[in-house]
Amino acid sequence: MMDRHSLQPGTVLPESVRHVVQEKINDYARASGDFNPIHIDPAFAAGTAMGGTIAHGMLILAYVSDYMTGLFGLDWVNGGQLSCRFKDPARPGDVLNINGKVTAVENVEGRTIVSANVVCENQQGQTILLCDTKVKLS
Repeated sequence: MMDRHSLQPGTVLPESVRHVVQEKINDYARASGDFNPIHIDPAFAAGTAMGGTIAHGMLILAYVSDYMTGLFGLDWVNGGQLSCRFKDPARPGDVLNINGKVTAVENVEGRTIVSANVVCENQQGQTILLCDTKVKLS
């Protein structure tokens, strides 16, 4: 969890690493009911413009939300906000680095609100996902 008193614009948030593996993609397909073959059928996906299977976007968003939960705990769970843009797909074998930087700390109606940019990149430095986040601290 973040030391709330040290948060200020420019504060760099700790990194988190996630490994994308086909087994997790398949697990997510079962949990979500999204069995699109681009995610779960390597033979089908190999014949598409993607050239192979890709992770569900919502799986990658879940990794980002889990990252924020690790930093802000129940404050994130109870009211964190994400606004994200997908840039590239995540693929099996990718190692994702999730990191961020605080962009603003405001006091609104007696509560501290922390805004941050969060970036998810693969091992080649390609941006997979860009997010603007906001969390009210209790």
